[in-house]
Amino acid sequence: MTARSRSLPCASLSGTPPPFPSSRGCPPPLSGHPLSPGTAPGLPEGAAGRLCGRCLLTAPHGGRVPPAPAAPRRLPRSSLPRRRLPARRPPAAQSRGMASQRCFANRFDDYQGAAAAGPDAEAAVPLVTATIERILRELPPLGSCQGGLYGGVAGVAYMLYHVAQCPLFAPSRDAYLRAARRVVDACLRHQERGGGEADTRAAFLLGGAGVYAVAALVYRALGLPDFARPLGKFRELSEVCAPLSFLECGSDELFVGRAGYLCAALVLKQRLGMEVLTPAQIKSICLAILESGKQYAVKKRKPFPLMYSYYGTEYLGAAHGLSSILQMLLSYYEYLQPADQELVWQSVDFLMDQEQNSNWPPELGETIERENELVHWCHGAPGIAYLFAKAYLVSKKPQYLDTCIRCGELTWQKGLLKKGPGICHGVAGSAYVFLLLYRLTGNSKYIYRAQRFAEFLFTEEFKAGSRALESVYSLYEGFSGTVCFLTDLLQPNQGR
Repeated sequence: MTARSRSLPCASLSGTPPPFPSSRGCPPPLSGHPLSPGTAPGLPEGAAGRLCGRCLLTAPHGGRVPPAPAAPRRLPRSSLPRRRLPARRPPAAQSRGMASQRCFANRFDDYQGAAAAGPDAEAAVPLVTATIERILRELPPLGSCQGGLYGGVAGVAYMLYHVAQCPLFAPSRDAYLRAARRVVDACLRHQERGGGEADTRAAFLLGGAGVYAVAALVYRALGLPDFARPLGKFRELSEVCAPLSFLECGSDELFVGRAGYLCAALVLKQRLGMEVLTPAQIKSICLAILESGKQYAVKKRKPFPLMYSYYGTEYLGAAHGLSSILQMLLSYYEYLQPADQELVWQSVDFLMDQEQNSNWPPELGETIERENELVHWCHGAPGIAYLFAKAYLVSKKPQYLDTCIRCGELTWQKGLLKKGPGICHGVAGSAYVFLLLYRLTGNSKYIYRAQRFAEFLFTEEFKAGSRALESVYSLYEGFSGTVCFLTDLLQPNQGR
């Protein structure tokens, strides 16, 4: 079957119009939406949850990737950009208004302040249900459990768990949780017979830590006492990521490193209502992240105190870069010594100073080419927004909220991405920024914008012009992440 025939355009899922109002208005703000300082915003902070608040295998951002340091083998990476961005279009082409290679033109009218109905749950719930059925039909045999949460079947288990927590899907809750258990049981067997890479045992999005975390969530939701077993396996992995350089490629980023492990622990705490790691374990991992960043910054003579690299590249974005690492340190702020807290703030402010017209280059020191810039969760403003949201929640300083709002403005302009419907570099990942901003500000404009992006997923323009999916079921590149977004859009105050 070809990639094109296996792709799943949203518009093909239903013969009815999309269940998102196309008028200029949106519902009044609901009560209780502002995030509290203890709440982690968005999918990018968790599997597809409270950081959903959130670039493994198939589709590079358009070119070669930087060489890795010498090592026996390489870990998987996200869709990485070129080290040098493509040349600008010639002025004549720009004046003719050539379409962007990366995003569709946003032709929606912006929010005008008029009230209108919210998403039609009666229409949206069957649509989400039909999408889930299609995803389950596309699953490979469960003996193949590669890819972790990011691109593997473990991400489908998380999606099923996530939807099962929404009251609108209560009639299907038990069926979704049973299906999630079948998937996650297969993933656990794969892990425990050594199917996972040794270097990714403690990886949140690409390895064992994410599998154990989802297993604990699913088992607990089913009321099974066995949830303590994967939870214990998860705790044991804290020893794996404790050594300062436990991964040659880079030990601190979100997908395979310490930031991801802390992120998984945060998701478990939020979902289970209990602290999963001991204070000593948390402090040890935070200290390792801090010491690693200090040593690298000194070695490379950086003008700021904390910096990191992944495969020799100094990424800034959420997928592998500085922003998600700092976000996790702020998420465990109370475990840091005052002197280390100050180092984190200095690094946050340095990153804020790297802004170029409301965006950030993938790599430190690059200049953004406006006609070809990356406005993705993985590389760019939609992912970096989560750091500044967290910085605002911790500090209450308005400059961080202002920066987050500018990220949202750019995402409104350039977030209808052609790479697909997913979270990593797709429309759902863009739209999650609006749910984040709604919960931060209570401004109904952001619900309206999220609804418009959801509406666009059902258009013929998106169906015809977006990239065919290599993996329909991928949580971060395919429709499992889209299902999480649509579910959260139906309950924006609970969006994770």
